Amino acid sequence: MQLHFSPSMRSITISNNNGFIDLMKIKVAARHISYRTLFHTILILAFLLPFVFILTALVTLEGVNKCSSFDCLGRRLGPRLLGRVDDSGRLVKDFYKILNQVNTEEIPGGLKLPDSFSQLVSEMKNNQYDAKTFAFMLRAMMEKLEREIRESKFSELMNKHFAASSIPKGIHCLSLRLTDEYSSNAHARRQLPSPELLPVLSNNSYHHFVLSTDNILAASVVVASAVQSSLEPEMIVFHIITDKKTFAGMHSWFALNPVSPAVVEVKGVHQFDWLTRENVPVLEAVENHNVIRNYYHGNHISGANLSDTTPRTFASKLQARSPKYISLLNHLRIYLPELFPNLDKVVFLDDDIVIQHDLSPLWEIDLWGKVNGAVETCKGEDEWVMSKHFRNYFNFSHPLIAKHLDPDECAWAYGMNIFDLRAWRKTNISETYHSWLKENLKSNLTMWKLGTLPPALIAFKGHVHPIDSSWHMLGLGYQSNTNIENVKRAAVIHYNGQSKPWLQIGFEHLRPFWTKYVNYSNDFVRNCHILEL
Repeated sequence: MQLHFSPSMRSITISNNNGFIDLMKIKVAARHISYRTLFHTILILAFLLPFVFILTALVTLEGVNKCSSFDCLGRRLGPRLLGRVDDSGRLVKDFYKILNQVNTEEIPGGLKLPDSFSQLVSEMKNNQYDAKTFAFMLRAMMEKLEREIRESKFSELMNKHFAASSIPKGIHCLSLRLTDEYSSNAHARRQLPSPELLPVLSNNSYHHFVLSTDNILAASVVVASAVQSSLEPEMIVFHIITDKKTFAGMHSWFALNPVSPAVVEVKGVHQFDWLTRENVPVLEAVENHNVIRNYYHGNHISGANLSDTTPRTFASKLQARSPKYISLLNHLRIYLPELFPNLDKVVFLDDDIVIQHDLSPLWEIDLWGKVNGAVETCKGEDEWVMSKHFRNYFNFSHPLIAKHLDPDECAWAYGMNIFDLRAWRKTNISETYHSWLKENLKSNLTMWKLGTLPPALIAFKGHVHPIDSSWHMLGLGYQSNTNIENVKRAAVIHYNGQSKPWLQIGFEHLRPFWTKYVNYSNDFVRNCHILEL
């Protein structure tokens, strides 16, 4: 079959394949389009096309460019061309209105909350909840989750506090084994230092460090790091003060593990004639006052309104209630002029520090007549660690505190301090320290909470010379986001806070700076299973 169109397009002929007869011929009437009609049509199209382009651009800006088919474009353009308006904006406004209403109303009693979001969706489908019921359930679920998260956070902080206050099994083992060695091994009882080196203990041409601690492992790290980092280890003299129960073990460690050419002296508090109850009556009261003992050793949750306390504030309060703050060893630094009457200048160290660079230049720093060379903690890169003013330590609602102190005054750090003992002996710093401790006792500890630093901030007021912050970097025991490059550059790094490096709660990425100075080849360390964590 074939189709034949005439040249004028006015007829169509349909014939069979062999061409014998025509099967059908169709005549098509001619259509005449006038030039006037054509002109009007073009004029109308020219008028409408700009509007079409503008509408298309608007739709494109609303996201049609993400649509890859003409069908999708039609679904977006169709309602607009037909005059229908998208009412999703109105629905959102209505939902906001419902949320605001639900936020101000009480949650209905007996509302059964689903355990998961998928269960919530399932219940919505099955029970055909309206928007208001859904909003109530969503609010109730979020408030429940917030309460559970807060409770978990407070529990975590309590557990961390107990872990930080406890003695690890390995460290306790080390102390017991070394104490036993002291009683059975004459070499562990040998005199420290040897008799020929005794004059060095009062020779002011040497660099004297004082360390007060009952942690043998921590003391070994402080001494080892100082000696290994020093350019003149033969000039180092360590005066280690410990309590009576730890003295034998501490003495054994340094007798069996000498750090030549440095000199080490180990003394117990019971061996200082000056440390009598008559000379330290306030500290005796601090250790035996029932209110204080209950505060530091009692139930830290009882009576606390956790609903009005943030986890960060609660953590600070827990840290302030560490039992170490009522230990005589922690207060000994205030008696340095009396404990070392023949020395002119000493560097006092905490046991949770590591020395990474030579500290000899500290003895060359001119304190300009001041007593205490310390790093200020009110300015620095770390806004959490280095943002401490007096307001962070004292209760300025107390009239005595408000009268004598400025809340904006910059605080300074304990842990690595240069003390000019000659200048100190000309002041009444120790007496001021005692008097403010008494006032705080009379006020039932309402003037300040945190240990030995607040009374020291008052006692040393006007006697502090700021030193460069690179000498002493703080916060490694509570700031997990510590900048590692800054840690490497610091002369002394301080693990102040609960996360000590010898505890399992210590920060893993900061622990190696401490463990590198632990003698893991020592038999006592190995037998007590003090291993790298």
